[in-house]
Amino acid sequence: MSTEPGSPNAPGARGEALRVGMVLLDSEGRILLWGPMAEKILGWDAAQAVGRPVTGLIPDDRPADPGHDLLDTLLRHRRWTGRLTLGHREGRPVELRARAELLDHPNGTPLVLAILVENERLRAVEQDLATLDGLFTASPLGIGVFDTELRYTRVNEALSRLAGLSEAELLGRTTLDVLPRSMAERIHGLQSEVLRTGQPVIDLVVPSPDGLGARSVSIGRITDRAGQPMGVTNIVLDITERRDAQTKIERARQRLALLDDVGGAIADLLDVRRIGEALADAIVPRFADLAGVELLSLVASGGEPPTAHDRTRGPLLQVGFAAVDPRPDMRRALRQGEETAFEPIGPFLRSVLDTGAPYLAETRAELRAASAYDPRVAELLRELDVNSLITVPLRARGTVLGLLVVTRSGHRPAFDGEDLALAMELTARAGITLDNARLYARERDAALTLQRSLLPRTLPEQPGVRFTHRYLPASRGTEIGGDWFDVIPLVGGRVAFVVGDATGHGLPAAAAMGRLRTAVRTLAALDLPPAHLLARLNDAGRDIAPSLDDPLLATCLYAEYDPLSRECRLAKAGHLPPVLVVRDADSDRWTATPLDLPSGAPLGVDGVPFEELRVDVPEGSVLVLYTDGLLETRDGDIMARVDELCELLCGLVGELAEEAALDGVCDTVIEQLRPAVGSSESDDLALLAARLGSLPPDRVATWTFPADPAMLPAIGGTVDHRLRGWGLGALAERAGRLVDRLARDAMEGEDRSVAVRMVYGASLMVEVTAPLPEPGYRDGAERLLTAHQARRWGTRHGPIGHAVWFELPLPES
Repeated sequence: MSTEPGSPNAPGARGEALRVGMVLLDSEGRILLWGPMAEKILGWDAAQAVGRPVTGLIPDDRPADPGHDLLDTLLRHRRWTGRLTLGHREGRPVELRARAELLDHPNGTPLVLAILVENERLRAVEQDLATLDGLFTASPLGIGVFDTELRYTRVNEALSRLAGLSEAELLGRTTLDVLPRSMAERIHGLQSEVLRTGQPVIDLVVPSPDGLGARSVSIGRITDRAGQPMGVTNIVLDITERRDAQTKIERARQRLALLDDVGGAIADLLDVRRIGEALADAIVPRFADLAGVELLSLVASGGEPPTAHDRTRGPLLQVGFAAVDPRPDMRRALRQGEETAFEPIGPFLRSVLDTGAPYLAETRAELRAASAYDPRVAELLRELDVNSLITVPLRARGTVLGLLVVTRSGHRPAFDGEDLALAMELTARAGITLDNARLYARERDAALTLQRSLLPRTLPEQPGVRFTHRYLPASRGTEIGGDWFDVIPLVGGRVAFVVGDATGHGLPAAAAMGRLRTAVRTLAALDLPPAHLLARLNDAGRDIAPSLDDPLLATCLYAEYDPLSRECRLAKAGHLPPVLVVRDADSDRWTATPLDLPSGAPLGVDGVPFEELRVDVPEGSVLVLYTDGLLETRDGDIMARVDELCELLCGLVGELAEEAALDGVCDTVIEQLRPAVGSSESDDLALLAARLGSLPPDRVATWTFPADPAMLPAIGGTVDHRLRGWGLGALAERAGRLVDRLARDAMEGEDRSVAVRMVYGASLMVEVTAPLPEPGYRDGAERLLTAHQARRWGTRHGPIGHAVWFELPLPES
């Protein structure tokens, strides 16, 4: 179909007036008058048409056209209406609708007046009108047409139904007359603006007149062919269901978001109080105006939840609280921040604990009835203007741990059944987390108790050496690790410093650590060199391992220091290097250097030898041993962190220079270098700092005597004199008997000498050396020393032969 500008279907054509041609015929059917519009319709001008019979305009191929008997019909009925096909001047047929009427002429000769309308244009107009009528009658949209005075001129049934007024009640009136005032003023103002500017308003959401529903209003301007405003149209759609659906979708989205946020807020927490606070903070104000998390006091302290029979008897402890308006009086009334337990009285506390069923009070009347038992509670609910309340049990593994209490106040919508379901979902997640925290706290306490019982409670005093230590457990859950330290007195005033780290966490790591420490102490008593000791310790790894399926893997650093020679021997098994802090005598400056020990594989790795390093230590130097919990971070270079430790120690000049300032050094190092407590990287750590001095010269005595039994009294007298000079007269008799027996056994043969050495340190060590084969000498010494109850004894190879030593504890005074 043509859409040329001149065609009937061209844009705007239907908005033009129909082309209606007027033709006047005489009784013979000749054209007497040919109107201008007829010229446009058929292309014949008046000069060409007037005087011609109208039948001459009928195309030859249309002999049966009704036009042939048009005059007969008019004469009989005086009126004819029908379809007529006439030929256009250009030769094409033109379909017309025609209406003809017989006119009486004064001279008695009848005339025929014919009205011609293009059929195609008429059909388009009829179709438009039918469409418009159908839209008005069948559309669910409310449609209103307004004139330039913004008065209703036409409305459909849907609009009448939405407005609650009949068509007659609407026509001729404005929106100011039929809508509520506030809404009417807004709509009327928008209509005026659209009428003035032509800018439409699309999908404006307004409440329904009764305030219960919602409407979508679109306003557009109507103009004539010249573009002049003729009025506006209003199209109104009831979107109450759509709004309600969107509201439900948004509410569901918010609920899911709240569940997700609560899960994220408490997922990594392993402390019941932090979980309670996080839960309350996440709920307020998104879900409630006030939230309280109450746990049974046994649960809050890490104990087992009471039975159903006992839990209503036990007190509740508030571990979390949040409010939109946390006034001081509210904090006091609700016991915020207090550790004091309170009794679960009232139906929305006791009944929930007793039955495990949630409680919902949807109205103020229900709240008044529920709080009638306690005037204080009733007054508090009135002061807070609480309109609804939910109490939900905090459950885990079928057991009630406590309660979540939430309220809403003022004009906020009251809780409903969906809110109760959400609260139950929140507590289901929180209950599991709280129970895990309770179990973790209990296991953590057990692991801490075990580990601290296995770590040294006190360190021995050692002449010539001062030391201090720190042990800090991990800050997360049961992440108690296997870090440990020890200080072990050795023979002759020597001392061993040990730090280690057994892999794993919790009770297995603590147990492995205890076994390692025991094994090291046992091997240290054999007076083994550091590298040999670690090798023997590695050999014993199978027996120390937590299980056959979980082999031992640990790091260890063993250092042995002799205050007499100021020599330090060290060996490590996969451990971080110790740091030696030394003062330069000339510049009085301190330098801190990590000791470059042969690496050594961790304990539990076979086939790697252990080697030791010997270092001559200047007087007053500080040796720092530590575990990786002090320095290790997830992304940091561990050796770069060791350099940070050295730099920090160099800066602690004042503390390092003072004899008694090692405690401050340890505290500063931990404060500056340890990852923040509570972070995911906060591991347990052990730190041991020792100031290495020398044994006072008067604490060591060495004599050499001829291997002559006649010298035994002189030997005994010399020992007795020295012990009394040291103030150890209480040990003189026992030490004298042991020295006399050992020296007597050593004086076998001729041309031999016997050496006696005594060291007064943390204990009394006495050593007798003779050039005898070890086996026989050792057997006799063992019987003697056991009989006289020496605390420790042993043999070793000395400069002139085999030495037998024993150790006696110092008198308590």
